Amino acid sequence: MAKVFIYPTTSLILSDLVARFGHQPLSAALQIREKIQTPGLESPPLQITPEDPKKGLKYAAVEVPSGVRGRMSLYGPMIEEAQAAVIIHDADFSFGCMGCARTNELIQFLLRKREIPILDLRYPRTDEEGIEFVAAIRKFLQEIPGDGS
Repeated sequence: MAKVFIYPTTSLILSDLVARFGHQPLSAALQIREKIQTPGLESPPLQITPEDPKKGLKYAAVEVPSGVRGRMSLYGPMIEEAQAAVIIHDADFSFGCMGCARTNELIQFLLRKREIPILDLRYPRTDEEGIEFVAAIRKFLQEIPGDGS
């Protein structure tokens, strides 16, 4: 089973597809769940600890907006452990919204810098494109190392 970074990281559909084909999706939902369920969280409703912005500094300089550093404190560790990635471009908001253009650029840059297998796809706009979209994801996941079936 490979750890697959999904983009947009909020996409439940993409997360489900990765899991169905035998791999572990690395998504924001799982990271946020861990943060919420961690005992001793001191700052609800922000759901961050004083250490989180410091973690973000590993991935983005101090001059970068704080929102980028905060997001990277979640996404950065996932990028480091990813063994592959699926990136969907121009996705509909209902598919998964990332919300921050600068973070999006940084995520894609860091993924490509890792030199892991990456599948880049455009979000489908027709039924035929949707079928090709799922088939391409399935083929990619079957080809990456792991027990994807």
